[in-house]
Amino acid sequence: MTRKEPKIESVLDLNSSNVWTVDAIEIAKLWEEDKVEEDFRNSEDKILNIIRLCFEVVHYNPDDSREKAKYENGEWAVFSHVDAKRGHVAIRKKDIKRISDLSYENVKYISSSLLLELIDRNFGGGWDSIQLSLKDIIESAFEVSTTTLPTNRLHSPGGTYERKLAAGFDVLEVPKGNWTEAIFAKKKEPVEKLRYQSEARYDEDGNLIKDLLDDDAPLPVDDDDEVDETYYSSYSEEAAKKSEEEDEDMGGLNVE
Repeated sequence: MTRKEPKIESVLDLNSSNVWTVDAIEIAKLWEEDKVEEDFRNSEDKILNIIRLCFEVVHYNPDDSREKAKYENGEWAVFSHVDAKRGHVAIRKKDIKRISDLSYENVKYISSSLLLELIDRNFGGGWDSIQLSLKDIIESAFEVSTTTLPTNRLHSPGGTYERKLAAGFDVLEVPKGNWTEAIFAKKKEPVEKLRYQSEARYDEDGNLIKDLLDDDAPLPVDDDDEVDETYYSSYSEEAAKKSEEEDEDMGGLNVE
């Protein structure tokens, strides 16, 4: 099942995953709309820390003509703090320039062509030159496979190269002497995790029975298993004393 990202209606909705799906202008617009809300100032720094995962964040003084010219030139999106004394904030999305810039969060939002470009910039060593931890990150979002063949056989009709392109893979060719490594990559379709929900159950009177897996749900009690309260209420101090006296009277007898 394809997962659809929920629409972000407030900067308070931002988290480490969805912050990669919005652009700087959209964040600035939402921030200015939300900052009029009561207690928003208490959330400013928390939201900025989330934004920093994906964006460059700079604080500047809007009254300084030099700083204003630097950040209000269209390259940055800007917004203001609730407290004017804190100045303004300028943000722009971080560029992914190296393969080491990839993370489990941002790798989901790049194209396969950009991925192969990053691999190509990695000293031209091909797939085997990439650290295992980075391979895990890449393969969390992409289907990746490789083949290394003599260069004159790589494009043979009906071969792996041709079949992969037909299946929608992008390809990077890495020359290795008379051989060539072909690295194929295709974006994985995001899958929504299914959450188990037990079926609702009802008693014979039509009342909903809470799932027994619910820790807060009390265990059902059968009427036949109810404790006889009269037993405990009839157990008085006098009865206990009488029992002790009887035990003392038996002390001198030999009981076989």
